Amino acid sequence: MQEVTKVTPPVLERRARQRQTTASVLKSKLKQGVSCTVPRVRSTLSGFFPVVRWLPKYKFREYVWGDAMSGVIIGIILVPQSIAYCLLAGVAPIYGLYTSFYANIIYFLMGTSRHVSVGIFSLMSLMVGQVVYKEMFLAGFDLNEDSKASDVLNDTLGTNLTAGKLHSVELMGMQCGKECYSISIAAALTFLVGVYQLVMAVFQLGFVSVYLSGPMLDGFATGASFTILTVQAKYLLGLKIPRHQGYGTVVVTWINIFANIQSANMCDLITSIICISVLVAGKEIQERFKDRLKIPLPTELIVVAGATLASHFGELNIKYGTSVSGHIPTGFISPQVPSFSLMSRLILDAIPLAVISFAFTVSLSEMFAKKNGYTVRPNQEMLAIGCCNIIPSFFHCFTTSAALAKTMVKDSTGCQTQISSLISAMVVLLVLLFFAPFFHALQKCVLACIIIVSLRGALRKFMDVPAKWRASRNDGIVWLVTMAATTLISVEVGLVVGICFSMICVIFMTQNPKVSLLGRANDTDLYEDLDEYKNLMAPPRVQVFRFQAPLYYANKESFLKSLYNAVGVEPFLELTKRRKAEKKAKGMSSKLGKANGDKSTSDVIVGLVQRELAFHTIVLDCSAISFMDTTGMDTFIGLVNEYREISVSVLLANCNTGVIDTLQKGQFFGKNAKDMSSLLFHSVHAAVLHANSTYAAAERRSEDSVV
Repeated sequence: MQEVTKVTPPVLERRARQRQTTASVLKSKLKQGVSCTVPRVRSTLSGFFPVVRWLPKYKFREYVWGDAMSGVIIGIILVPQSIAYCLLAGVAPIYGLYTSFYANIIYFLMGTSRHVSVGIFSLMSLMVGQVVYKEMFLAGFDLNEDSKASDVLNDTLGTNLTAGKLHSVELMGMQCGKECYSISIAAALTFLVGVYQLVMAVFQLGFVSVYLSGPMLDGFATGASFTILTVQAKYLLGLKIPRHQGYGTVVVTWINIFANIQSANMCDLITSIICISVLVAGKEIQERFKDRLKIPLPTELIVVAGATLASHFGELNIKYGTSVSGHIPTGFISPQVPSFSLMSRLILDAIPLAVISFAFTVSLSEMFAKKNGYTVRPNQEMLAIGCCNIIPSFFHCFTTSAALAKTMVKDSTGCQTQISSLISAMVVLLVLLFFAPFFHALQKCVLACIIIVSLRGALRKFMDVPAKWRASRNDGIVWLVTMAATTLISVEVGLVVGICFSMICVIFMTQNPKVSLLGRANDTDLYEDLDEYKNLMAPPRVQVFRFQAPLYYANKESFLKSLYNAVGVEPFLELTKRRKAEKKAKGMSSKLGKANGDKSTSDVIVGLVQRELAFHTIVLDCSAISFMDTTGMDTFIGLVNEYREISVSVLLANCNTGVIDTLQKGQFFGKNAKDMSSLLFHSVHAAVLHANSTYAAAERRSEDSVV
C-alpha cells in the first residue's frame, strides 16, 4: 500500500478583538452629539447647506455659460410640464408652477448633486393624483374636471361659497370648495412625505432603497407610464368621463373610453393629432441630430404657444366646447399650514411616495456623480428631498423628486453646478409674475399630449424585455410581474408586489442554489466544479461538495437533499439498510448454525454484510456560504454525527470568520474547541490531504491488529 505523507496545515491565529460595552458606546456618542463648539456648528451648518461650501469656490468664467444655458432650457421645459402634470395630480395648473419654483430653490441650497433636476415629476404627480381623487370622491365632490365647483372661488384659498349651491366641506374652520380641497389634500400628503424622508435621513434609513432593484423600478416605471397614458387618453379625445377610483384603473378607463367614443370632441382629437405629430417629430430630430444641436429644441414651448394662440383667436372653447386650462392667476398665495385633520387619513398613502421619491433622487444623484467624477452624500440627498417636500407644502405645492429626463438635459447642455436650478426657478418666477394668465385658453388635450410624448422613454422599455430575459430570466420575470401588477391593479399595489416578488426571487435563489462536486486540477491545489471544467480529477475516496448560498432555516432541507444526491449516500437510509441486512443475516446464520451445529458462522456472515462505501470522507467547501444561522449550525452537527455512524468523516474547508464564530458559539468543535484542527481547514486541498493521511493511518492500525 502506498504510504501517504501527513501534511501539517498552517496554523492561523485569530486576532483578539476588544469590543466596547454598549454603555461606553452610547456615552461617547452622546458626548459627541451634545458637544457644541464653533467648528462643529460651522461644520453642521455647511453639512445641511452644502451651497456655502461650493458657492464661494464657484469658477465664474468657466461655469457660468453652461449653468445659464441649462438653467434657461430647463426653465422653458418646466413651464409647460408644470402646467401639464397638474392634470395628473388633480390640482389647478398654478400649483405645478409653485412646486417647480420652490423645489428648485430648496435643492439649490441643500442638494449635493451638481446635475440633478428636482421638481415636478410625472410618476409622483400620478401617485398624488390618485390620493387626491380618492379623498375628493370620499368627500362627495364631482370628479369631472370640467365641473364649475371652483369657478366662484376667489383666487385665495378657503373663501366662502355663494348661496350654498356648490358642494363644499369644512376644513380648518373654513368652507372649502373643489380646488381648495384638492390642493389641501396634496399639501397635507406632501408634508407627510417630507416628514417620512426627514426621519429616514435622521436615522440613516437609506438602506431601504436597496430593496428597490433595478428591474423592479423599471417595471414599476413602465407600468405607471401606461397608467398615465390611460388616464390622459380621455383628454386626447375630449371625453368628459370621471376618473375611476379603486383597483383596475387601466382596464375600467379603457372600457369607459370605448363605451363613450361616440361623444369624442373632434376639435380636441384633431388638435391632439397635430400636437403629438409635432412633439414626436421634434423628439426624433433631437435624437437624430443631438451631436449637431448644441441646445435641445423647445418643442413643448412652441406647441404650447402655438396651441394657445390658436385656441384663443379661434375661440375653440366657445365654438366647439373644448376643455381649456382656465384662469391661471399671477403672483403667490399666502402660506398656509397643511391640514393636520387630513393627515390622519393619508398616513399610509404617503409611504410609497416617500420611498419612490427618495429612491429616484438618490439613485439619479449617484449615477450622474459617478458619470462626472464627483461624490454625493446619500443621507444629505434624503434630507434635501425631504425639505423639498416639507417646506413647499406650506406654499400649496405637491410631492417632488428628481426627474431623469430633465436631469439628462441638464447634463447634456453643459450644467456644472446647481446655479442652473436657481436660473430655472427664475424662469418659472417670470411666468408666475407676468405670463401665467396667457395660458387661459390652452386646451387640456395639448397638456395631455405633452405628458404622453414625455413617456416615450419609459414605454420603450417594452423593447428591452427580450434582452433582459436573455441576460437574466429572474430579472425579466421581476420586470414583467411588477409592470403587470402596476398596470392592471394599481400603482401602490404594483410597488408592493414588485418589492415582495423581488425578495421572494432572492429567497428562491438561496433555497435552490447551484451545488457541485469538486475535482482537482492536475497536480495543483486548485479544486473546481467537475461539471463546469475539463481535465479535473476527483480525489480518491473523498467527495468534495460545494453549496453556493448562505445556510439558514429556509434552505436547510435543500442543502441536505443536494448533498445526499451528490454523494449518493443518505446516512439514515444507509444505516437502515445495514440494520435490515444484519437482522436478515443473523436470522440466516442462526438457521445455518443450528443445521451445522456451528455458532461461529453467524459472525462471519454478519461481517460479510457490512459493505464498504466508495468514499470515506466528505469535504464541505464553505467558501460560498456567506453566513449561517443556528439552524444551519445544527444541520452541520447532525450531518457530522449521522455520517460518523456509517464510518464517514465530514470536514469543513474555506469557512469565513463569521461562519467559524457561529460554529464555535454552538460548540460544533466541542466545549474546548480542541477538535477544531481536525475538522476545520483553510483550503480544500489541506482537508483532502488530512482525510487521506488519517484513513491510511487507520488502515495501517487495522492491519497491525489483524497480524
